[in-house]
Amino acid sequence: MTVFCGIDWAESHHDVALVDETGQLLAKRRITDDAAGYRLLLDLLAEHGDTAAEPIPVAIETNRGLLVAALNNGTRPIYAINPLAAARYRDRHSVSRKKSDPGDALVLANILRTDRHAHRRLHADSDLAKAITVLARAQQDAVWSRQQLVNQVRSLLREYYPAALDAFLGKQPGLARPEARTVLASALTPAKAARLTPAQLRAALKRAGRTRGIDTEADRLRTVFRGDYAHHPQAVEDAMGHQLLALIRQLDAACLAAEELATAVEEHFRRHPDAEILLSFPGLGVQLAARVLAEIGDDRTRFADARALKAYAGSAPITRASGKKRYVGRRFIKNDRLITAGFLWAFFALRASPGADAHYRRRRERGDWHAQAQRHLFNRVIGQLYHCLQTGQLFDEQHASPPQWQIWPSQLDFLGT
Repeated sequence: MTVFCGIDWAESHHDVALVDETGQLLAKRRITDDAAGYRLLLDLLAEHGDTAAEPIPVAIETNRGLLVAALNNGTRPIYAINPLAAARYRDRHSVSRKKSDPGDALVLANILRTDRHAHRRLHADSDLAKAITVLARAQQDAVWSRQQLVNQVRSLLREYYPAALDAFLGKQPGLARPEARTVLASALTPAKAARLTPAQLRAALKRAGRTRGIDTEADRLRTVFRGDYAHHPQAVEDAMGHQLLALIRQLDAACLAAEELATAVEEHFRRHPDAEILLSFPGLGVQLAARVLAEIGDDRTRFADARALKAYAGSAPITRASGKKRYVGRRFIKNDRLITAGFLWAFFALRASPGADAHYRRRRERGDWHAQAQRHLFNRVIGQLYHCLQTGQLFDEQHASPPQWQIWPSQLDFLGT
């Protein structure tokens, strides 16, 4: 007898349902979200024929968490069902819009019973790849948080402290630079900044880690801070200075977190067997390559072919056709982190790869705007990456884009580029 399991997970408990190949409910139970609940679930599966050789497949609406880790023993098929898809299946059994957690577990079990072939099994990445995924996503989140705080600091400075913007926004990475954060912490208001002596400015720059051109930079900052600007009343400036100090402390923590996570990402990524292949591609550095690896994993069976990977990344177009209407456009359902990394990859590849630059220019000549051409370029290189990972080859610029390689614009759509 073939048995299927569906689990409706929640924060404190999970509902489990088991059905056979005819749809008959064999068992249902609510378990707690702890080790005792996980053991109860494994015992329930064992009672209905679960073995290491023939594990019972499980459908659940998430691909992470301790419950998934407890079930994922390496051989058990686990299917992470999209909640939106599960809601559509629920409507197949009832038009009254009724909903319950045990009922959702039953729906998930029946999804495997009827349409198991149409859903992707949870990929079996290595532990190192999973660790890289955690670190790369955390580092990206830290970078986004850092930028949000930079934007808040910039908005606040525009209200009362334009001299600080003139002093630091002209250099990358602007207000996130250690010099900017250190000097602003010493001069929270325009009045305090105007009173800073060259010696104080040099000391602040040294605390920030600067070792060259300190005297020149101190003189430049002193000139900017003593420029002619409009001012708020002193009490208002002092209050905004307290707000700026709070934001700078948060920004310091965000910058430190991003740097420490970047170090951890590099340490783990360089130990991965696929690191050499990824870094052979023009435009991919350690951090960006780690983000790509984090999203595609190292399970070679995860994607059936390069087209599946391109669809997952969101670089391949999607067609909507009905009657006389036909629309080809970009995908909205995609891996947002991977497509973000892909646009950065395509941007950096333009200078590092003559073939990438030629492809981008051809797309622009056809009438694509910048983002379209970048997406087409990413669609091309992600397909090349799939081939290199499957065959274990390093990227070869001459083989991928030989100088004599020519193509007519009308052939681009035929080739899926």
